[in-house]
Amino acid sequence: MAQTFDFAVVGGGLVGLATCLALQERFGSANLLVIEKENHWGAHQSGHNSGVIHSGIYYRPGSAKARLCKQGREALIAFCDRHAIPYRICGKLIVACDETELPRLKDLQQRAVENGIPTQLLNAEEAKRWEPHVRCVAALRVETTGVVDFRQVCRAFAQELEARGAEMRLNTLLMGVRPETNSITLVSSQGDFRCWFLVNCAGLFSDRVAQWAGLRPPVRILPFRGEYYTLQSASAELIKGLIYPVPDPAFPFLGVHLTRTIDDHVHAGPNAVLSLKREGYTRRDFSLRDCWECIGYRGFWRLVLPHMREGLREIRRSTSRALFAQSVRRMVPDIRESDLIPNGAGVRAQAVTPDGKLVDDFLILEAPNALHVCNAPSPAATASLAIGQEIANRVSACWGKR
Repeated sequence: MAQTFDFAVVGGGLVGLATCLALQERFGSANLLVIEKENHWGAHQSGHNSGVIHSGIYYRPGSAKARLCKQGREALIAFCDRHAIPYRICGKLIVACDETELPRLKDLQQRAVENGIPTQLLNAEEAKRWEPHVRCVAALRVETTGVVDFRQVCRAFAQELEARGAEMRLNTLLMGVRPETNSITLVSSQGDFRCWFLVNCAGLFSDRVAQWAGLRPPVRILPFRGEYYTLQSASAELIKGLIYPVPDPAFPFLGVHLTRTIDDHVHAGPNAVLSLKREGYTRRDFSLRDCWECIGYRGFWRLVLPHMREGLREIRRSTSRALFAQSVRRMVPDIRESDLIPNGAGVRAQAVTPDGKLVDDFLILEAPNALHVCNAPSPAATASLAIGQEIANRVSACWGKR
């Protein structure tokens, strides 16, 4: 006999756990279930990122990313204060390394104004007051950026959920979904669970879970691996906070940047290369099914072909520490190749449309008795509590239609 719950959340990362917290607040005594296939919370995207609390400067004004990042940042800091989780609001520099990047830097400053984010435009000498070893022609100082250990945040989310009585199931692999007239049955490695409403926060597998639930999502998840290095201690002293390049609008990622983490290590990265497995954290990881789903998807080819030059550059940088060091030295020339120590990778779940467009905003799809979070890349960690509230609002609206 399947256990029955009011709500079930699939995925024990930051967004899934924050959603369950919001559902608890909204529906009070409702029975809630969270299932996670790994043996700890935040095992994938939530635990493999640079730990940056984003300000929201990059995102299109009026977009869900811009709105929820700003709201989520405030909620995250308040949560960390309540739970004594260390964080640091250190600010960051976004640097233009040559004159050709100045128009993009000024466009970014205008976007900050539209998003209500305070910034300072600095010349080269003024930038050195914040980062003495940086090389640039100008920089944008963003005061509201910070750092935190999101794995610790994830654990605190889970502990609060357990204290409030949610059913928390680790080591529980979802194997199928059976939609029924007024409920949904989850088939898992630990037995069946029945719920009246499902929230799919499965990250790298969110599109697959949506398909199991009978939805035909208008996107497919493509996994992009981002590899990191750590600076040796002597060179790490050159970096005071966070240094980012001006993003290239033709390429959907922020570029290799330098981050002094909450535990005072300095990370360099990530690059962005297609992973051959949805949870492929090394170049050796391979899944025939994941590869076939990728190369058989027309959106993949329509994405790759126009960005072939950038993609090849990322692949070369992935296999060459010397090329990776060049990207870092462009901003901080005193860092040497020998200063870079490999430090693992993360995999970003990126939704791509059939015409090859990367979905540049959060994407939550509605289905009978279910919501499916099918695109929640950065800044989802920063925005997680606000995303959870957004989902709870939508669940409440759907619940009212029953």
